[in-house]
Amino acid sequence: MSNRLVNILVPVISVILGLLVGAIVMLVSGYDPVKGYTALWNGIFGDSYAIGETIRQITPYLLSGLAVAFAFRTGLFNIGVEGQLLVGWFAAAYVGVAFDLPMYIHLPFAIIAAAVAGGLWALVPGLLKAKLQVHEVIVTIMMNYIALHTTNVLIRAMSDGGENTGTIKETASLKSVFFESITDYSRLHYGIFIALAMVLVMWFILEKTTIGFELKAVGFNKNASEYAGMNVNKNIILSMVISGAFAGLAGAMEALGTFQYASVKGGFTGIGFDGIAVALLGANTPLGVVFGATLFGALKYGALNMPNAADIPVEIVSIVIAIIIFFVACGYVIRYFLEKKNKKKEAK
Repeated sequence: MSNRLVNILVPVISVILGLLVGAIVMLVSGYDPVKGYTALWNGIFGDSYAIGETIRQITPYLLSGLAVAFAFRTGLFNIGVEGQLLVGWFAAAYVGVAFDLPMYIHLPFAIIAAAVAGGLWALVPGLLKAKLQVHEVIVTIMMNYIALHTTNVLIRAMSDGGENTGTIKETASLKSVFFESITDYSRLHYGIFIALAMVLVMWFILEKTTIGFELKAVGFNKNASEYAGMNVNKNIILSMVISGAFAGLAGAMEALGTFQYASVKGGFTGIGFDGIAVALLGANTPLGVVFGATLFGALKYGALNMPNAADIPVEIVSIVIAIIIFFVACGYVIRYFLEKKNKKKEAK
């Protein structure tokens, strides 16, 4: 069994096991799993509106997954994607509201502002990791809370005590009249093309550039990389900044595409944290992240139909989704058994 086949089988088996255990949970709780999963399917593919909303939901997951995966591939664990997303969200909304520019300047300006904000927010843990050897997991977790409350304060200051920034100008909007017309006025927007373009960008950086080679080398073995003449500290910082930029773009998709504003939040969106599972499911590869984001985006939106169509409580729906995520996170255990079985076959 080749490594490529193992990489394909691990996420597939993880999802199947998650769905099976989720069905058992529904059955034990007194609900019909067939009816529940039928409602889930219809919530994803039931009509053009559902399909549009599902793709819209996938968009930020693509970018948050890329943010986590990029850091993983370079030896870092960026748990701060949620916070970087929030500052990117605010930056994009601020530019979209505060400036009056032609669309060909305004929209790119807002998108770039979000990427820069996310990158700068990730610069702090990158510097602390590189210069003082402070573990990035601790710093990024703490910075999530700082980002949440800082953006809330900035939104209130920008709106004179209000709860949102106000609607962004049309010249900075990712809304699509075309998509609205073919998806029965869903919120699907042009951001999906930006997200897919970033998949190619990550692949190109890691696989086709000298910088990408150095980033992966430092992540694999810092001492050997330093001995080879690579600047380890610079690469650690650069990796975190690029990862944060992807996360900031995820925030821009929400600000400029889905919601058209930034609002005060009582808690985290969860998109950044789900990006960890998306990256794990995709084996930290750009193409894998596409499949991981598709799964999670579809589950998140399709599950909204389960309480209405199958009378399954929201709590049970959340448990089912969490079980699927759990099995995805345990994918390395499945990989271990598959590789062990493969070694036994080769030994014979």
